[in-house]
Amino acid sequence: MKFYICLLLLSIVFQPVFAQQTAVPDNALLLDYYQNQHFDLAEDYLKKNYPEPVTDLKILKALAYCAQMGGKLPEAENYYERVYALDSTSTSVLFNLGSINLRRGNELKAENFYKQILRHDSTNFNIYKQLAQIALDKNDIVGRLNNLVKANKINPVDADVAADLSDVLITFKSYEPAEKILDTAINADPENVVLLEGLAKLEYSRQKWSLAANCCEKLISLGDVSAVILTRLGIAYYNLNNYKCAIESFGQIDSLFQTETTCYYTGASYKKLKDYANALLWFQKTIDAGISSNTNVYYTEMADTYETIKNYHKAEFDYKKAIEFKDEALTYYSIANLYDTELKDHKMALLYYKKFLAAKHDEAEKSYIAYAKNRVVVLGK
Repeated sequence: MKFYICLLLLSIVFQPVFAQQTAVPDNALLLDYYQNQHFDLAEDYLKKNYPEPVTDLKILKALAYCAQMGGKLPEAENYYERVYALDSTSTSVLFNLGSINLRRGNELKAENFYKQILRHDSTNFNIYKQLAQIALDKNDIVGRLNNLVKANKINPVDADVAADLSDVLITFKSYEPAEKILDTAINADPENVVLLEGLAKLEYSRQKWSLAANCCEKLISLGDVSAVILTRLGIAYYNLNNYKCAIESFGQIDSLFQTETTCYYTGASYKKLKDYANALLWFQKTIDAGISSNTNVYYTEMADTYETIKNYHKAEFDYKKAIEFKDEALTYYSIANLYDTELKDHKMALLYYKKFLAAKHDEAEKSYIAYAKNRVVVLGK
């Protein structure tokens, strides 16, 4: 099949021109060069048979193509520009000029060539797809969205465009349009991993945990066992109160790809199962995975876990560590209550109740404030 395609290309492109030349080129040799990807040799051969100045469009296009496929991009661009000077309406030439400049990193020039094509053909799917990629490189999310919408309208079953468009829509929390786009493409290709990954992200983003879990399980059955999919699966199971499956999902992630999120949910799952030893182990791993704005939450969880198993001195230590990372009113309250009810250190309890009352509060803490005020009165006597 490849042989006949190359033969057809040669007969269409070269034969009419060759008939007009005094030199008779070796078509079999050119065919061999094309079949074996020796575009540099094909270009050299054409140059010998058609010395400059070359003005014939078909020869210029052939030289441009050979240079482009051979990686001689500046040379290819020069040939295509000469073709364009002779025929400024050629969509294929504009597309090749755009592609060459894109490969060379000249995105502004590439964008200009692509936009010129749209003046002649406003329904060119590939152009909108290329412009969307350029917009991504420029961090132009609105431009990317607009071009993806146009591409998707022309070809709604193209998996790459549907997945990219749904991803942008999810960013804008436009979940229903994203769902429609994915459903259309998935109906045409039900086992397309790229599309199913988009669907998994959608269901996860809108917290439809059962659907997210089902989608992730299907992806795993298709061979996608990436850390991202396993993490989403584990979190979905955690929110479905299926803590054993959550732990199993996180456990499949290679240690190199464990994050503070996976460690935290693993610890929280163990805590829900009342396996406090493993809960504490994974909460410590959470802290080790990286200090972040959530570190105080992790220390608070560890402290609460220690308090649950009546290891009050370690609970005291971890509550105070939580305060070091974030000055939260309820943490002061937890420390005060620990001193008050478990450690029976009323002096320290009074101190931390006062710190709690002096801190900033939100509406949900009214009941704690009332209780703390009462204990301050009692303990202050």
